[in-house]
Amino acid sequence: MTNLELKKVAVEIRIDIIRGTHAAKAGHPGGALSAAEVFAFLYNEEMNVDPKNPKDPNRDRFVLSKGHSAPGLYSALALRGFFPREDILTLRHIGSHLQGHPVLGMTPGIDMSSGSLGQGASASLGMAMAARIDNKDYRTYALLGDGEIQEGQVWEAAMFAGSHNLDNLCWIIDNNNLQIDGAIDEINSPYPIGAKFEAFNFNVVELDDGHDFDKLRGAFENARNCKGKPTVIILKTVKGKGVSFMENVVGWHGVAPKDDEAEKALNELNKVKEELCQN
Repeated sequence: MTNLELKKVAVEIRIDIIRGTHAAKAGHPGGALSAAEVFAFLYNEEMNVDPKNPKDPNRDRFVLSKGHSAPGLYSALALRGFFPREDILTLRHIGSHLQGHPVLGMTPGIDMSSGSLGQGASASLGMAMAARIDNKDYRTYALLGDGEIQEGQVWEAAMFAGSHNLDNLCWIIDNNNLQIDGAIDEINSPYPIGAKFEAFNFNVVELDDGHDFDKLRGAFENARNCKGKPTVIILKTVKGKGVSFMENVVGWHGVAPKDDEAEKALNELNKVKEELCQN
């Protein structure tokens, strides 16, 4: 895809995040919005997946370790054709296949249930090790939050991945510097993130703008070309990206927009969409 096409996908993902959380009257818009470009890039350029065959044993795997950002993942899957886009409006409803966190076996395209922070790192590690044992060439990706890496389980998994040279594993850290209670460096600082992963034998790629598709493309190319080490891509992002009154505001971590807020947010995003369509 061209960068313009990817930008159009990212804004559609943001629109769905607002529509879904507003319809649910619950959810986590902030961290989903900060990862829109990652979702767009992974599902439209980077990963080998097929919506017509979501259980293909040779597909690439993705684990949303920061499972509360599910609205963004659901939108990316819907836009790729894994299920109808109108399902987004059933987010978190009783009987819907789109629950507050991803559920394996319920939603097409979901490779792992997640939500208990830190566990997705271990799950993705297991998938990467399984590929090696089975002599398969699929790759495994996992998206973690920067607050999530305060969990000890992440570092146990990192130690194993690094010591076993799992170069088919790529972790992505959404470094928007905010978690539910405030700034991560004020609560339990994980900085310097890159140096820590280097100590665990990871190939470290740090981007100063995780919303830039050229930089994302280069980072994932670096990961694919790295041999003998797992890769971690650390993205500097903006929580609430794309909605002016949500950007860098910790209060939008886990609060759904009310009617007037959703209308304002959608007006902003639709304006961006119109501008992109004119290019």
